[in-house]
Amino acid sequence: MNILYSLQHLGYVIPPQADAAWLGEAGPGPSYLDPGSGGPENDFTNRNTTFMTWNLVHLARMVKAAGGIRVHGNQRSAWDGAAASTTLIQSTVSVTSVPATFEHI
Repeated sequence: MNILYSLQHLGYVIPPQADAAWLGEAGPGPSYLDPGSGGPENDFTNRNTTFMTWNLVHLARMVKAAGGIRVHGNQRSAWDGAAASTTLIQSTVSVTSVPATFEHI
């Protein structure tokens, strides 16, 4: 989780539930696709990977549709002097609708 926090602090956009991993039954052992590993049948790993992918794709779609993340409201110079209070009041956030399936992306 520290890596995700550090990345978002540097400016990366991290979707919800952005972590998924195959750890085997309890740590070291066969890789996900190795015969007999149980990886492809592991509901926990498959579910979390699907959630992570779904959220990543849809967050990317929203950011792209919005033209990226605007710098307005994220500039140090805007907070210097009296601009801080007016910038905060004038800033708005809008969320665009997201398609229900991946085929629209």
